[in-house]
Amino acid sequence: MIARLVNFFGDDHYKRARWVLLGVVLAVIVIADFLVPRPHVDHIWEAIPGWSAVFGFISCVVIIFVSKFIGHSGGIMRDEDYYD
Repeated sequence: MIARLVNFFGDDHYKRARWVLLGVVLAVIVIADFLVPRPHVDHIWEAIPGWSAVFGFISCVVIIFVSKFIGHSGGIMRDEDYYD
């Protein structure tokens, strides 16, 4: 069972299936957000359906790009032969 799971996420043969699975999961999250009742919200943007999914996705993308910028420009990452 675990070998099939590892092969699914690691093998290039299942690349299209992984993208389809990602799209289905994202669609289910956004659709589920439309079904959640919001009788009382603290901020106006919390009443927008799909807001949490969009905000979470944008936040993750920003974290990735900021981390890459700090790693490459900030001098944290070094070449493979830096210590040789």
